[in-house]
Amino acid sequence: MSAEKEHELHSQSAGSHGNGNGLRPASHVAEEKSDIEVIVPDDYRALIDLDRRYVYVSDEFCKLVGYTREELIGKRYDDVSAPDTNDLRTVFNLFCQLEYMHGLWMLLSSGGKRILVRYESWLRPDCLIEAHMQLVPTGN
Repeated sequence: MSAEKEHELHSQSAGSHGNGNGLRPASHVAEEKSDIEVIVPDDYRALIDLDRRYVYVSDEFCKLVGYTREELIGKRYDDVSAPDTNDLRTVFNLFCQLEYMHGLWMLLSSGGKRILVRYESWLRPDCLIEAHMQLVPTGN
């Protein structure tokens, strides 16, 4: 993907309440879902298409999982999820029905380290899944 297209995806408004960088603040999503109050910092971000492939990843997310942006773009999020910890098919099918999810997710770094994150994700009007994650301290 060209740098121009990547910038365009990143800068597209995620609705009428964009924050200038194309990503809605997590606090705004909590406002939209009045029965849900999940606030996730914007440090670890990703955009995923409906084929579960990364189309944008933040620098911080790249550092977290130990891959370069070039290595992650086009890779399926299944490839960065820890095996046997996430029922990917069930979770993705449920997400497609709800268009919004939050919870815990186990990532797998390029070096094989398991990384627990709290995530919040939603389906944007442009049919991309926007995900914001926060590292969960594990006491190690």
